[in-house]
Parts: sequence; C-alpha cells; structure tokens
Amino acid sequence: MKHATATSRPLPIVVLLSGSGSNLQAIIDRIAEGKLNAEIMAVISNKADAYGLERARKAGIPTELIEHSQFDNRESFDAQLIKTIDKYQPELIVLAGFMRILTNQFVDHYYGRMINIHPSLLPRHRGLHTHRRVLEAGDSEHGLSIHFVSSELDGGPVILQTRVPVLADDNEETLALRVLTREHQSYPEVIQWIAENRLQLSGDQVLLDGKPI
Repeated sequence: MKHATATSRPLPIVVLLSGSGSNLQAIIDRIAEGKLNAEIMAVISNKADAYGLERARKAGIPTELIEHSQFDNRESFDAQLIKTIDKYQPELIVLAGFMRILTNQFVDHYYGRMINIHPSLLPRHRGLHTHRRVLEAGDSEHGLSIHFVSSELDGGPVILQTRVPVLADDNEETLALRVLTREHQSYPEVIQWIAENRLQLSGDQVLLDGKPI
C-alpha cells in the first residue's frame, strides 16, 4: 500500500478512543502547526462520555459513537466498527486509548495499517495499571511503546519506545504524567513517519527508511 508523502495529500487517518483524548489533541495540534501531514477523517468512540469526542467536535472532525454495550458480542461490535471505519477510507487506524480487546477478524482486516500506544516498555507490563505495576516492581525506568497492532494483546511489532526515569518520590500520578507528556511528542512523530512513507511493516519486521528498527 502506498502512503502519502510529505509533499502530497495528507495521510487519511481514523482515531479510535474511549477516554479523554489527550493523544488525539496532540495529533490535532501537530496537524494545525503544519508539522504532521495527516487528516483525521473521523474520531470513533465506544463511550458516549468520552471527552475525546468533544475535542474532535471542537476541531470540526466528524465523530461516531458505537457503544459496545449495544451489541451481543465482540464479533458483532467489531463488524459494525469495521463498517463505520471503512466508509472513511483511512490509510491508518490510530488507537488512542481505545479500551477494547479486538477480535482477530478486526485485527486481520487492518494488519499493518493500525497502530497503538501503550504506557510501558513492552514486553514489560502489558495490559492495564502499568504505572502502578512499574512502581510495585521497583523498576528504574518506565516509558511508552508505539506498535503495530496484532492479535496478541500489546504484542504487535514495536515501532518506537521512549524511556523516562522512575524517580524516588514518584507516585502513579506523577509517573503517568511524565509518560503522557512523552506520548504527546512521540505519537505524532510516528504518524508523520508513515505519512512520509518512511515506515513499513514487512512481515513482522518494522523498517524505518528501509532499515530494521
């Protein structure tokens, strides 16, 4: 699949979220600053009270609400999600705090075109409550991982990891904020790599400028 380049049309993306949407805001801001050559075609949430939907509306971005509680099972929810996403014809699906375990059907449909950001240095601390678990484990460093999404939870090929120190007086809130600040820098950067056609997934190998990461 050919992506947009820095001198061509913006990369069309769809963002999926379940919460406040601070990473969405970082992407919106970077686009507005002319530092990210992408266009958000739609923001989709599974929760009506997700503040990310309000962020999208304020930016004039189409929004969609697909409440998982209205579906009998994951398969029917994901089928509706695919139908909704595909009408916007995105080249990249960006998961920005989308708190759903996706079916293999969904992941296979978008494999190589869907990325996620996770607040830990994968493969350490997959799943939830990563900041608490880092502190409980006595880790000296923490961070984030941006990866292609695979059928393995938080287990797809890693694109970028950003590290932050764990300080002696850290609690969950201070540590989470330090990681989140770096998320807001790193996620738009990776999306821009894709927009510039610098990033590819070859099988399970991530290539940046043709070289394995």
